[in-house]
Amino acid sequence: MANTVERPLDLLNQSKGKEILVHLKNDRQLVGKLLAFDIHINIVLDNTKELDKGEIKRNIGLTFIRGDTIIYISPSAATAS
Repeated sequence: MANTVERPLDLLNQSKGKEILVHLKNDRQLVGKLLAFDIHINIVLDNTKELDKGEIKRNIGLTFIRGDTIIYISPSAATAS
């Protein structure tokens, strides 16, 4: 997969429909299926769960996250199933 990533948004595009991990500025972590994103890295997740120390804290469901609140996005969300 890494060989086909030429631009940062390529990785997000390859992650559409897959579960990703999102770490926010307020130290919250969310896991969910990436439905959509834009050039500002605003993202829409489905079946979103909030994590606390790697454990599911609560289910949130369909979620819109503003890009300016995100520290990083990991395409492999192996911490939650």
